[in-house]
Amino acid sequence: MIEEYADRVWRGESDDSIVDAGLAGSGVHPIADGLGWWQGFGNVICLATEGELILFDTSSPLSAAKLHEDVRSWSRAPLTTAFYSHGHIDHVFGVGPFEEQGPRATVYAHEAVGDRFRRYVLTNGYNAVINRRQFQADNLRWPAEYRHPDVTYRDALTVRRGGLTFELTHAKGETDDATVGYVPEHRLLLPGDLFIWVTPNCGNPQKVQRYPREWVHALRRMAAMDAEIMLPSHGAPIFGRDRIRQALLETAEWLESLVTQTLDLLNAGARLDEIVHAVRPPAHLADRPYLRARYDEPEFVVRNLWRLYGGWYDGNPATLKPAPDAVLAAAVAELTGGPGALADAALKALSGGDERLAGHLAEMAALAAPDDPGVHRVRAEVFGTRAANERSLMARGIFAWAAAESGKRS
Repeated sequence: MIEEYADRVWRGESDDSIVDAGLAGSGVHPIADGLGWWQGFGNVICLATEGELILFDTSSPLSAAKLHEDVRSWSRAPLTTAFYSHGHIDHVFGVGPFEEQGPRATVYAHEAVGDRFRRYVLTNGYNAVINRRQFQADNLRWPAEYRHPDVTYRDALTVRRGGLTFELTHAKGETDDATVGYVPEHRLLLPGDLFIWVTPNCGNPQKVQRYPREWVHALRRMAAMDAEIMLPSHGAPIFGRDRIRQALLETAEWLESLVTQTLDLLNAGARLDEIVHAVRPPAHLADRPYLRARYDEPEFVVRNLWRLYGGWYDGNPATLKPAPDAVLAAAVAELTGGPGALADAALKALSGGDERLAGHLAEMAALAAPDDPGVHRVRAEVFGTRAANERSLMARGIFAWAAAESGKRS
């Protein structure tokens, strides 16, 4: 039963999150009468009621066909309504197969979703590059066409379909276009990506602005909704009012601690470098299965807060109008005895356990001698080691990509 599985995840005995979709590929799981849960990279909540099919989130381009097949095994009712929790591509691409075989559905979303889709078209190449790097997907192609919502709202909207009530409220957190759904008939909370069974995706180094402080407020508002079932758009269900409140309120506490520490140091005039290395999440929450830094990381959240409140200048006057990276690297290499000496120093730092310093030295060596196979062998070793030792998908992806770049040139 899905309740038993969810209990194992809650106790930390099974992994199920945005990083580990434990039941992906297993079809639609019954949650309650007329309520089903489909897991992929981007979960879909399915409601069959009074001859209608309603979806909250619709998964990704890669999953659309499988979603359609699995949902049709669960319900043959025509899709009349879909809700986007936000505009990320793993939530908005599953409507097409249903509409090809049936009527056009009415899609609801926050008004900023359309702006996101237009930005994705403007930055299509960039989004392809950064997502290849983040997910180690060399052949990833970023979509250029999107199924826009039919009905949008600004602050809140109530929709009645098939005898059910969908109370939609806007939130900012991972995105500026998030929708939280609540279905009172099921006491069902639909948080989208505002809860993903790992620490909040609130500092992604390659993506646009996130909103940590507003995310805290959204988590607390959701905790007050008195839900008995929470079906996130990534990760396992949570059953029971007490567990739902605990997960949401402790996630809010974790994130608010980073916000408070960062703003205190920023207001005291500290440089970004000092803040990044000083701020730490609450130690008493370190054992929570839903607060593991396996996708994003606390120091990335700190950087995102700085970007939001402090701009891009990091407090170091040398970086305000810096020399090109390659020029700086060449000067340092000359001072230290050449790129080979930098590469040797990188290996020494790596063997001594200082992977951060090793990364700086290896990158400088490669910038100073971009065609030197020996230097690239060192760079590949340094960043390959860093990737192997990282727990977060984002850091692991960037380091592995760097190692692969040099591996091709060594």
